[in-house]
Amino acid sequence: MTPSVAILDYGSGNLRSAQRALMRTGAEVTLTSDADVAMAADGLVVPGVGAFDACMTGLRAVQGDRIIGKRLAGGRPVLGICVGMQILFERGVEFGVQTEGCGEWPGEVNRLHAPVLPHMGWNTVAAPEDSVLFAGMDPETRFYFVHSYAAQTWELADDELISPAKLTWAEHGGRFLAAVENGPLSATQFHPEKSGDAGAALLKNWVATL
Repeated sequence: MTPSVAILDYGSGNLRSAQRALMRTGAEVTLTSDADVAMAADGLVVPGVGAFDACMTGLRAVQGDRIIGKRLAGGRPVLGICVGMQILFERGVEFGVQTEGCGEWPGEVNRLHAPVLPHMGWNTVAAPEDSVLFAGMDPETRFYFVHSYAAQTWELADDELISPAKLTWAEHGGRFLAAVENGPLSATQFHPEKSGDAGAALLKNWVATL
């Protein structure tokens, strides 16, 4: 049976490129801002570009935060991309302004400590051996990043989880979270839809779990 994927359209993200990349995995892909459609799909993708605050404003306008929460409460897969990953944390801080996020994970998204920002271009990541998203990939595989902010710590203790989260890290002026796999909730700071064959393989791995 062909898995169905809904891409949440809340006014942010590379929707068409994400749609094309996901369609290449063989999934049935829909762009939607409709809560019922987003809830019914086998997998939900939450993209995001730009400012944390603007993304949260758009997300709340379509009740995206509630859709994400309801899906996860029922064990239904969600994949966040770029700022769509950042808004899953408790809060983001940009230019001294703190914005409340979805709160699915504790912690804060902050500006990277790097001499050159944004972090733009190809970079390697350090994924755990038991990663599902990065299964079958060479450790030197590169992914495409465009961001100045990221989660730089992980504050959820393993004893608070049914199973430990799988954390993937990258470096740009310091260590930051490049991806998280936490039960039905996964996210990448990089753009798989812009990452060529590597991104296609990652999306295929995710769709295979639906």
